[in-house]
Amino acid sequence: MTERTPLLHYRLSTSVNESESRSPPAGETPEQHPSSPRQRSTHQRQPKKLSIFFGVVIPTLLSMFSVVVFLRIGFVVGYSGLYQAIAMFLVAYFIISMTVLSVCAISTNGALDAGGAYYMISRALGPEFGGSIGIMFFLANVCGCALFVLGLVEAIVATFGVPEDGTVATSAYQVLPSGYWWSLLYGTAIALLCLLVCLVGAHIYAKATFLIFLVVMFVLGTIFISFFAVHPHTIVLPRFSNPTANGTGPTFPTTANFTGFKLDTLLGNLWADYTLDYTTGNMMTFATVFAVMFNGCTGIMAGSNMSGELKNPSYSIPRGTITAVIFTFIIYNLLCVLVACSCDRVLLQRDYSFLREINIWHPFVTIGVYSSTLSAAMSNLIGASRILYALARDDLFGKALSPAKKTSHSGNPWVSVIISWFLVQLVLFSGKLNTIASIVTIFFLLVYAAVDLACLALEWASAPNFRPTFRYFTWHTCVLGIVGCAVMMFLINAIYASASIAFMLLLLLLIHYLSPTSSWGYISQALIFHQVRKYLLMLDVRKDHVKFWRPQVLLMVSNPRSSVGLITFINDIKKSGLYVLGHVQLGDLSTLPSDPLQSQYDSWLSLVDHLNIKAFVNLTLADSVRHGIQHLLFISGLGGMRPNTLVLGFYDNCLPKDKLIDPSLSTIQCTDSGPSQDLEQQSPLFHFASLRGSSDRQDHGEFGDGKVLGPQEYVAIIADAMKMLKNVVLARYFNNFDRGQVLSSPTFSLGKGSVYVDVWPVNLLRPDSSSYVDTCSLFLLQLACILNMVRAWRNATLRLFLCVEEGRSVRGSEEKLGQLLKELRIKAQVYPVPWDQQVALHWQRQGEWSKKYSSQSPDATTEENKPRADEEEDEDYVNSFPSNATRLSDDYLSAVNKLILAAAQPAPAVRFLYLPRPPADIRRYTTYLHQLELLTQDLGPTLLIHGVTPVITTDL
Repeated sequence: MTERTPLLHYRLSTSVNESESRSPPAGETPEQHPSSPRQRSTHQRQPKKLSIFFGVVIPTLLSMFSVVVFLRIGFVVGYSGLYQAIAMFLVAYFIISMTVLSVCAISTNGALDAGGAYYMISRALGPEFGGSIGIMFFLANVCGCALFVLGLVEAIVATFGVPEDGTVATSAYQVLPSGYWWSLLYGTAIALLCLLVCLVGAHIYAKATFLIFLVVMFVLGTIFISFFAVHPHTIVLPRFSNPTANGTGPTFPTTANFTGFKLDTLLGNLWADYTLDYTTGNMMTFATVFAVMFNGCTGIMAGSNMSGELKNPSYSIPRGTITAVIFTFIIYNLLCVLVACSCDRVLLQRDYSFLREINIWHPFVTIGVYSSTLSAAMSNLIGASRILYALARDDLFGKALSPAKKTSHSGNPWVSVIISWFLVQLVLFSGKLNTIASIVTIFFLLVYAAVDLACLALEWASAPNFRPTFRYFTWHTCVLGIVGCAVMMFLINAIYASASIAFMLLLLLLIHYLSPTSSWGYISQALIFHQVRKYLLMLDVRKDHVKFWRPQVLLMVSNPRSSVGLITFINDIKKSGLYVLGHVQLGDLSTLPSDPLQSQYDSWLSLVDHLNIKAFVNLTLADSVRHGIQHLLFISGLGGMRPNTLVLGFYDNCLPKDKLIDPSLSTIQCTDSGPSQDLEQQSPLFHFASLRGSSDRQDHGEFGDGKVLGPQEYVAIIADAMKMLKNVVLARYFNNFDRGQVLSSPTFSLGKGSVYVDVWPVNLLRPDSSSYVDTCSLFLLQLACILNMVRAWRNATLRLFLCVEEGRSVRGSEEKLGQLLKELRIKAQVYPVPWDQQVALHWQRQGEWSKKYSSQSPDATTEENKPRADEEEDEDYVNSFPSNATRLSDDYLSAVNKLILAAAQPAPAVRFLYLPRPPADIRRYTTYLHQLELLTQDLGPTLLIHGVTPVITTDL
């Protein structure tokens, strides 16, 4: 009992939800009064108490014993011969057996609700596949209903219809006019009868199911007895005009023989003899005969469709379906053998209703045909309406199917029934059973292939919760079922098959982009996880090569409201690499009741969707921003996909601006009191804190809280990243960066290059070194080139600025740099920039320092004249590190800043500058940050970049 309790709870919950959805919106609902008379009566009218035999075996047998067993057994044997007929049944039953195994596996993996194959596929493969296959299954049932109606019309006309060629009727009962329009009228009347029954309620059909089953079994018994009891005799064949010969075609025999069991008859029926079909005038082939025959195998889902009415669907569906399939296979093959041994080929090819003529009492077969086909037609109409109702209730197609949700007081979806009947009526215009047989077969084959695909996906995903109690299946059976269905679809009619698949894919894409997110679970996520895990294990970091290097970025974000510009820009330079949005929240988990980060992930993922970027989100809780970033650098990524570049916002006094609100609602004014409280309510999707005012020091909100992060800790973060061999990028002035505005320039969109990207690949904090080929400089060039390779930035112009001094060959340096760019396949414009004045200013300050130190007495021992410890450490630092940034004057930095501004005309969209290493002495961190701030003052969007690993190669 303990195992069944959750299942029982699930079913009861489903029943309550269904009754709630069917109740009127106004007034009291069953939820308010669970024991209301309406709810009790609904459960009384639709009890879930059907057993295996009544709920699965009988519906499946009635669906499979319909047109084929009474009207098309002779058709199959007559054209294809006994050998090919048995081969057709073997192929058909092999295909459906593979599908039955998949149905049994899925149906025993949990509680089932009403909806049959649609419910299985949608809950296994997700809404995209489920919705598209659901529509195909709905159309298959609609066409199947029309198929059975036309089969019944054909039987009625054959029995009571006047011959089409105007000859004298051979029976007194042949009084009904015949012809296309008369057949359409008869079909319409039968469809209306089915409609009335379905509108009254499916329970009427359910009560008559067992009686119809007894009638069909009795008629089948009389057919088997007739082969032995009826004596050989001659049968007058029905007269049909040749539809394609206009009365001038060849004449056909008017009589045929029922020979009884004779070896000559059997030998004459062993091999195929494909000729014209006397009802349509089309030439029969293996594919067309198989298409007609396969309709007798398409009822295997009838038991699954009753899943909502069964006592125990997981127990009943596998056993009942397999029983019905085995029984029908035996009956079909026995009939084929008996027909081939006792009826000559002319009789089989020219009279599809010959079983009536050889029966011990002719009306028996007529009663069997009428009852089975009418039952199957109503079953398909009811099934189609329930599938349409389930699709509408799941809201996969929005308002398009919303009328189909309407139900009567008893829960009967009458609108769905009327829509289904209307489509059946349209299909009836095809006129002939064999005309639509191919379409129906292809639709059902497509549904069967989807069921096999659902089971295959669940098996391949290796999800722990996929553990069906039915274990007689493997992924091999699923693949065989899919391949068999696909091959037969194209053998039957390649055009119809291609059109059906294209239509299904169109529906899949439509649902994928338009339908709301469901809570069913997506098998695609399980499959992606399975494959990603496998390939991540194959991604060996020991096999990394510089030729295949790509940036894998960790962007630290404090508050996304002020970081939209930077987030979107970094998305452009990741070049299909890893992109992680990192966030550090200060706190101690030991003092908190729960993890505060779990509730924030939805907002961050919604931000990723909103900005349409391809990024992961990684949040951490730490006692300081520095420790949090260390955590993320250590643990972000997996296997060979780990961040190699850290991006931080710049540490300055720029006021942040909220970019996640609608600018039409209000204009953000950064005041001491901060933005108004209304701004927090303008983006209900994002639950990020409002921005601070100008009284709080901010760092663009890119990585930490400005109140707790000081300049020392900020520079320490940069130093930590470099120690961990991570490239470092500092982004300044991106709080006002608008990617759309930059790239929407009319001349730029036309490819005229009005947007510029400036690169200064020299260490401007070390004027005594103007090397352009160190690792950091090449890293700058690589990132600028990557940005230029992005489709949106492809028309931008790279400008490379070459700082030169007098006495050095400008042309030689320019040519050397141009040759390097050529070898690196980087297209850029080189601009020489003389900076003698700035360098002179630097050396002038250096001379002043030298004079100051030399004027001191070497013998002086006072504290004032004694060299300070930090100066000695500075000297050691200068000798051991390629940087003398600690001895740069503010005048020099301001001059270089003005040089950068003056050299770049027109102003670029973004600048790439060289970021030197932080000083070894942590007491110099504040000076280092001050120098960077002066260097980049008012430059607009700027990236300060330091690369630690080689990323460029000239090798092939």
